[in-house]
Amino acid sequence: MKGQVVHTEFIETGYGKNYVKLLQLRREGNAHHIQELEVSVELVLNNQREYLYGDNTDIIATDSQKNTVYILARKYGVKTPEQFAMILCSHFLSKYSHVDKATVYIEQAPWKRMEIDGDNHIHAFLISDEGTRFCDCVQARGGKPVVSAGLKKMKIMKTTQSAFTGFVKDEYRTLPDANDRLFCTIVDSHWWYNTTEHVNFDKVWSTVKNVILETFAGPAHEGVFSPSVQNTLFLTEKHVLARIPQIEKMEMELPNVHYFGVDFTRFPKIHFEHSTNEIYMPTDKPSGNIRAAIQRKTLSKL
Repeated sequence: MKGQVVHTEFIETGYGKNYVKLLQLRREGNAHHIQELEVSVELVLNNQREYLYGDNTDIIATDSQKNTVYILARKYGVKTPEQFAMILCSHFLSKYSHVDKATVYIEQAPWKRMEIDGDNHIHAFLISDEGTRFCDCVQARGGKPVVSAGLKKMKIMKTTQSAFTGFVKDEYRTLPDANDRLFCTIVDSHWWYNTTEHVNFDKVWSTVKNVILETFAGPAHEGVFSPSVQNTLFLTEKHVLARIPQIEKMEMELPNVHYFGVDFTRFPKIHFEHSTNEIYMPTDKPSGNIRAAIQRKTLSKL
């Protein structure tokens, strides 16, 4: 097909294998330990001849990348998702001199031990819905691995000590002030490490999760007041950075999952005067979404 000559250049290329699932089973006598991961790999080569000329000489087949995930898991084991992601990035850069950058994203299935009669079972497990752990490792040739991690899909709620008042009053507003409301959200958090040396990634992940819950809920027998989702989000990120010096930056998204009170005045013939039950209608769409990222501030030297 003939036409006008167009001059182009590549902005970005990359290819890889997504959603490689693996289960690692490690046996210590009668006690068994499992980790189930879903691994996605992307490689950037130092040339684009496969795009330009159909020359596949430098392509590391995505099937080979999948096999590499299984082989390295068997060879080195999976201590943490972050550690395994760094092993994979390092392998692709050292094995193939024409790979310029490797990116590995991993999600961990939330398995936990079954509890039977108050004791942790030695070889039986249960999937938990408490949140999904993930990590991301990016390493360019000649550079150090840049590692981030996060927690997503953790749905949390408190039924009081949440308000939203004093917002803009104009002709578009119909939402009234709320001095006491249900606060429900689905946490999506992501943080970036300033080092990978001597980091206990499991402990950091658990600590971040606990900080999120503690800041949201407050002490067990008294709670804590939240004037807005925005304030709770900022305090959470600030507490995480204060508690964990290895985290340089943190981002969170907290969507509003609304629970609207049912209007029973529409049923005048039904009497509820002796009922203390409060009934709400869950509505997740449309939803507000609040997002913010903070990082450590570099103080200028005088």
